[in-house]
Amino acid sequence: MLLASLTAQASPLSAQQVKDLQALVSQLNPIQQAWVSGYLAAAAQFAGQSAGTVAATQVAEASTLTILYASQTGNAKAVASKIKAAAESKGFAVAFSDIASYKTTALVKEKFLIIVASTYGEGEPPESAVSFHKFLFGKKAPQLPQLQYAVLGLGDSSYEFFCQTAVDFDTKLATLGAKRLHPAALLDVDYDAQASEWQQQALTQFEPLLKAANSAPSAQVIAWPGATDGHHSLYNKQHPLQAELSVNQKITGRDSTKDVRHIEISLADSGLTYQPGDALGVYFHNDPALVSAILAATGIAADSKVQFDGAEHTVQQLLTEQLELTQSYPSFVEKYAAATGNAKLQQLATDKTALREFLAQHQTADVVLQYPGSLSAQQLVDSLRKQQPRLYSIASSQAEVGEEVHLTVGVVRFDSFGQTHLGGASGFLAERLAEGQQVKVFVEHNDNFRLPNHDTPVIMIGPGTGIAPFRAFLQERDNAGATGQNWLFFGNPHFTQDFLYQVELQDYLKRGVLSKLDVAFSRDQAQKVYVQDKLLSKGAEVWSWLEQGAHLYICGDGSKMAKDVHQALLQIAQTHGGLNDEAAGDYFEQLRESKRYQKDVY
Repeated sequence: MLLASLTAQASPLSAQQVKDLQALVSQLNPIQQAWVSGYLAAAAQFAGQSAGTVAATQVAEASTLTILYASQTGNAKAVASKIKAAAESKGFAVAFSDIASYKTTALVKEKFLIIVASTYGEGEPPESAVSFHKFLFGKKAPQLPQLQYAVLGLGDSSYEFFCQTAVDFDTKLATLGAKRLHPAALLDVDYDAQASEWQQQALTQFEPLLKAANSAPSAQVIAWPGATDGHHSLYNKQHPLQAELSVNQKITGRDSTKDVRHIEISLADSGLTYQPGDALGVYFHNDPALVSAILAATGIAADSKVQFDGAEHTVQQLLTEQLELTQSYPSFVEKYAAATGNAKLQQLATDKTALREFLAQHQTADVVLQYPGSLSAQQLVDSLRKQQPRLYSIASSQAEVGEEVHLTVGVVRFDSFGQTHLGGASGFLAERLAEGQQVKVFVEHNDNFRLPNHDTPVIMIGPGTGIAPFRAFLQERDNAGATGQNWLFFGNPHFTQDFLYQVELQDYLKRGVLSKLDVAFSRDQAQKVYVQDKLLSKGAEVWSWLEQGAHLYICGDGSKMAKDVHQALLQIAQTHGGLNDEAAGDYFEQLRESKRYQKDVY
């Protein structure tokens, strides 16, 4: 029974006790809720035995394995969930939480800790882990001699600072006096088998210590509302839904420099649900012409049989459906160079800086086509890595569209080396998948990008395809009859060519669903104007909204736009709030910690 609906009549508690309990739990994070749950169960088990009760309380605290996940796209959360299930199957009491919800003051009391962390961009922590990372590397970080821990990192070796967040957590915890119970693992995108192996080895290390700490009778931790995920579906990353593409509509003008598609996918009869702020994972097929060109460049027959994931396939099928041919990464160059004996590529692979510069200009397929060589079908397959689904911010609310999901897809398209290149998933959705055909999808829930209650004002900053989740936000609030004001900042190059969802936004503005709309069309005048410039020009009002409790959201490019917008916000806090540099930074850090400042950046 959810605590919010608990009544005195439905429990042995008095009305005042129910009220007091609800008030207490509303102030606790999931870790604290789980601990209190274990404490109360233990206290009940040993009622009347004061010494036993004290011992059980101590055991309940000492024997809990805390598992934190720092996830940008959901992968770290999924891995952490598997570790949680495996730990519970061994009888461990587990406290499980998003690192964003974890109270850093509890760290000094932890005895056993596992962190699963992804890395964003150029070695930065994912948005959910920024506050924890700052705390750990700040002046207030405590010494942790009582803590025994292990860290698992997920990353992408195509980035220079591979798994940097996990490295940061692992080394800093050791610096603070904690004991590394099991070596950190830094895993690339195809991590499933290695993560499973690390999980088994790490829990084997924790098991005798937890059992020793749990030698006296104790209670199993009971999950309180909010302590568990709460999302259940037949479909996920490992078991995607075969769904139908129903609409593919270009929503930029004929003369636009951008090709943006409005995509609608049917979820009819699937039971698949999502919330505004979630993302949709999309599996795709590679371009058949590209597959044929690779086979020709390597002299490999399309029907050659190869082993992959413990099964036999044709090389053509694997190249089309399961292997990565667009996103480039260092290990492919290294393996392909070794297999073909290409001296130039072998030399390039020894210079990490030069290799990364090379990969920035080349898709994986380009390496093969520009440096053709002879190798076996199995060697080619072993050189490539498994295709990873692409995640797109969902651009619809089910309150509005029912059993559909909408996306706003910017098609990656560029000319290089005399050929037109397309992005893997965006090219598939835009050019190769016809309306009525099937696509494999799943929902990736994002609890760190959520609307507040219906009467709270929100400020949304989403240039380009970053508008996607805010279309979902507006649909949701419109259907809910929300009274909170909504202010959108949108930007793109040209008003006539690139005003995405213009008619919808103008209708929302006319009906009052959208309270304010500020647009920045950067190339429509001599001096470029961006969303951060619009923010600064409305700085006094932005500050007033924030001071009145508005929630702030940013979606879009994380490498430049989000950083420029953050700098504009800091300037607004200084100019209109009278804060100095440090105080302005602290102000937005507090907004982040209270979930009033959320980002969905890529």
